[in-house]
Amino acid sequence: MKIVKKILLVLLILFVIAQFFGPEKNSGDMASIAAFEAETKPSDDVKIILKNACYDCHSDVTRYPWYNNITPVNYWLNHHIEEGKEHFNVSKWEGNSVKRKDHKFEELIEEVEKGAMPLDSYTWTHGDAKLTDAQIKTLVNWAKNVRVMYGLEPKPE
Repeated sequence: MKIVKKILLVLLILFVIAQFFGPEKNSGDMASIAAFEAETKPSDDVKIILKNACYDCHSDVTRYPWYNNITPVNYWLNHHIEEGKEHFNVSKWEGNSVKRKDHKFEELIEEVEKGAMPLDSYTWTHGDAKLTDAQIKTLVNWAKNVRVMYGLEPKPE
């Protein structure tokens, strides 16, 4: 039993020390999203959906939950944010070609329609990010209109 207690004590000490370390936070400001919103012209309803369900992982602006201060949870969250920004980052929108922007919206439509976005692991702790059928329809219609605006997608009938 003594060895188990020693192992647990060492693990506890390591856990406490680990709390002093963590990944760099994703700490941009809403100005980094301005170019994306100016170009894509989301309605107020769509802006709310984007803020509640998308921007935390797909921009340089993240609202961190309280448990982000716990290592190793903060590393797990950081991994999700970095991965999300690799796929779709509205804070780096200006440098993309029209073809790439259109493709990103094509992926957005596909992922939202099949319910893959936002991730279940995100909506468990962010109830306001769970999209209703009406919100999905609003978001998808907006995204389809943006694709038409880019001129690479025919107008819907």
